[in-house]
Amino acid sequence: MGKLTPVSIKNAKPKEKPYTLSDGGGLQITIKSDGRKVWEFRYISPVTGERRKTTIKTFPEISLKDAREKARTFNELIHQGKDPIEDKKETKQKREIDTKGMFERVVHEWLEKQKEDLAKTTYTRKVGQFENDVIPFFKGRTIASITHPEIVKVLEMKAIKAPESANRLFTYLDNLFRYATMKGYAEFNIIANIHKKTILKPTKKKHYPKITDPEALKELVTKIYSYKGDYSTKNALKMVLHVPLRAENLIGLKWEYIDLENGTLTVPRHEMKVKDKNLPDFVLPLTRQAVEILNEQKLFSHGVYVFKTSGYADEPISKETPNRALERMGFNDEANGRKIRLHGFRGTFRSLADTHQEEHGISYEAKEKALDHIPQSMVERAYTHKADYSKELRKLFTWWSDYIDNLREVKQ
Repeated sequence: MGKLTPVSIKNAKPKEKPYTLSDGGGLQITIKSDGRKVWEFRYISPVTGERRKTTIKTFPEISLKDAREKARTFNELIHQGKDPIEDKKETKQKREIDTKGMFERVVHEWLEKQKEDLAKTTYTRKVGQFENDVIPFFKGRTIASITHPEIVKVLEMKAIKAPESANRLFTYLDNLFRYATMKGYAEFNIIANIHKKTILKPTKKKHYPKITDPEALKELVTKIYSYKGDYSTKNALKMVLHVPLRAENLIGLKWEYIDLENGTLTVPRHEMKVKDKNLPDFVLPLTRQAVEILNEQKLFSHGVYVFKTSGYADEPISKETPNRALERMGFNDEANGRKIRLHGFRGTFRSLADTHQEEHGISYEAKEKALDHIPQSMVERAYTHKADYSKELRKLFTWWSDYIDNLREVKQ
């Protein structure tokens, strides 16, 4: 390099056809017919052995001194056995990955892909946990820069106040880093090398409290039916007495899922806990009592949701609203078997259905179907979901609704 001067370049005039002036060492400048002066670097690729050319912007945007410096850098790469064009592509790709790999951005990208598959409440809780417990620690960082000790510290801090949440967060982070590794945002899943049992104590599985004592259940039924609060809250509690749906499915119940004429309720599979697309939608029979509750609710609730908030907004009530009502009714004493929340009605139903097996004679499989309990075995799942339990379910729920009604009659 050294054949050109700033003056010689400046004085180079355009011709009818483009021509080049060489500076040596692979650096040259092409004088275009329109007057543009474009820096170029020509070389033989040490990787493929082919002749290649790359441009380095124009003169005077890039001075002769800067162009020579760039050519020196390219020659150093060639000496190292690297192709300057491919190295530039790799550098650009890495820069793009680093930008896309910012921790907060990766978290929201990962969460967004789960939005359709998760129940709304589950998705909201998951987003909240990351925004409150994780993102603040790694704001402005790439996910690839995060270390094992940093993740361990976050998990240990969470475990102090909420052990169950910390265990759940461990699983979330493991899935997040698997996603980041797959997308190229991180080189490997650092969670895979963290021994969970060492940093987090195993939590005992706690079952939802339920009421099975006949006298306590009589009082619960009576108080629900005589509740003086909001009509959606009252009817949601009446409904869950007769149709033990999961809390999310009860609160998110839409009128389009209800067939009052044929007495059926159909919840789309994607709204159920198990969202396996190979499984059918969840269908339950509606008893006479359940239909009466829904007909009454229809007088107050117009719009999409069955149990809507009071006022004009077409939004479902919060699942905590019926729970607070149950507390006010006095059903908050777990030690004496007098505590229940929305999800606990499923346990009450199943326990008493088992206790009174001789009265209704319904099979174990039908009782499992009533609660949408899906077998873990894929083989068993394939056979079970094809079986028709509709007659058994109608018989089971007719018995159950009558059982609830009889409890009311005892108290009247």
